[in-house]
Amino acid sequence: MAQVKLAFLGVGDVAQRDYLPHLHRLGDRVQLVAVCGRKPERACAVGGAFGVPWFTDYHRMLAETNADAIVNLTPIQLHTATTLAALEAGKHVYSEKPVACTVRDAECIRETARKSGLKLVCAPCVMIFPQVRIVQSLLNDGAIGPVYAARAYGHGGVPPWQGFTSDPSPFFARGGGPAMDMGVYPLHALTGLLGPVRRTTAMTARAQHSFVVEDGPVQGKEVLVEVDDNWQMLLDFGGACLASVSANNVVRDTRAPELELYGLQGTIAVSLLDVGAPVEILRPGSGWEQIQVPYGGRETGPDHHLGIEHLVNCIQQDQEPILSIDNALHVLRIIEAAARASAAGQMQEL
Repeated sequence: MAQVKLAFLGVGDVAQRDYLPHLHRLGDRVQLVAVCGRKPERACAVGGAFGVPWFTDYHRMLAETNADAIVNLTPIQLHTATTLAALEAGKHVYSEKPVACTVRDAECIRETARKSGLKLVCAPCVMIFPQVRIVQSLLNDGAIGPVYAARAYGHGGVPPWQGFTSDPSPFFARGGGPAMDMGVYPLHALTGLLGPVRRTTAMTARAQHSFVVEDGPVQGKEVLVEVDDNWQMLLDFGGACLASVSANNVVRDTRAPELELYGLQGTIAVSLLDVGAPVEILRPGSGWEQIQVPYGGRETGPDHHLGIEHLVNCIQQDQEPILSIDNALHVLRIIEAAARASAAGQMQEL
């Protein structure tokens, strides 16, 4: 089985916190051959730590390294240009979420990937998280009967965030926002478990218009909140199945699980971000039951590394991605339709 040579495009907070520390789990199936970041000092530090060449120009990295695949961890607004450049350079791609800022851009990425015959894996990898796979198995077995209602959320926390080691501005600039950053988790989970959304309506609002970063490399910087930070979406899956989804940066914390599914025969509750949290199920006459998640990867939190592992599997075994561009594109269609619904005050068909 040929080793997959990886290059990391983006070496900021998420790369150093969630991706690079877990790359060793793939053993000799992969080789890190380069890293690229906008800031020379950070790219140099990460490259030195892993003993690989570092770049600040991703076009140079694509041209001068022998990478088979690119792990794209750039800010949201750069995903389209960087992913297209990687595909056009003949590289497979794992793209952090969302795959693009607009449906039109995502369609262009899809067409480019298909023409090139390259593998494109699109985060979030929620549908291959072990706890969500358990939920999928329960639904397939009819554990709670048909699902007629669901509630889910993606809360990004109220900024400023403590301990964030990069500039948070892209999350709040045009093209970003809580729906694109955190709402994609419940939207990918719901559409993966229940199927495509047929129509949606929504209301959005903005609670904060700016905030000041309290620590980290851009301490003291005023960040403008250019997009609405409070989204409430209602989704119609057909067959009398309705779901509500909240995506925002106006909630400190909650005791509720990120996803609950309701059937006439019971309820399933699951964390979409913590691979160590048990799945809970309510069955008639037996009360709540906890199902522990047997897993040998990361102990707690979101195991983003699974997305890279999935890309490597798809390359080495020539499989079509579960975390596909088609799924990512459908989620972007939902977000764009929700934004139109909020602006027009009307239900939007998908």
